[in-house]
Amino acid sequence: MSAFVDFYFDFASPYSYVAAHLIEEIAERHKRTVIWHPIVIGTAFKAVGGAPLPTIPLRNDYVERDVSRLARFVGLPYQHPSAYPIPTQHAACAFLWGQDRDPERAKEFARKVFHAYFVENRNIADLDVVLEIIESFGLERAAAHEALTGSQLKERLKAETELAISRGVFAAPFFIVDGEPFWGYSRLPILKKWLAEGPF
Repeated sequence: MSAFVDFYFDFASPYSYVAAHLIEEIAERHKRTVIWHPIVIGTAFKAVGGAPLPTIPLRNDYVERDVSRLARFVGLPYQHPSAYPIPTQHAACAFLWGQDRDPERAKEFARKVFHAYFVENRNIADLDVVLEIIESFGLERAAAHEALTGSQLKERLKAETELAISRGVFAAPFFIVDGEPFWGYSRLPILKKWLAEGPF
């Protein structure tokens, strides 16, 4: 059995926002380490024929209501963003850049980005917003700007997304435990049972 829980997320996914605040505690309880993987969910949608929520009005309206209710249920603040969804490449590349330096602080960075978007209604598609969050960790803005505007991280994010799709990831949040896929926040209770008791 793997000691890892792979957690795939997109910064524009409200259910990823919720999962990002819960998965670490679940894994720690069962002595597992969570590996966080930012992906570009739009690429995955293209691979499986999915579509952004705003193009599906009935489902979009439900998700807005459901996430607000879910956030209240788990005790998280939530404000549906005025611009939704938005591109998340800058934030995802920034996460990868930080992950190379300190994986645990990168997770904290991810939660700050989620909070900026889903609580403060800040436009995390704006590179300046992402750089401001990076600066709040005491990191140098100029170095971050150089990394995020270069091609290396962009190519890496593309490769990470393609690898995720090859593993069966088609939406976010998505978890893989011992080779077993679990899609969505609603599967966390099943994931917990899997971690506690093993395959069933």
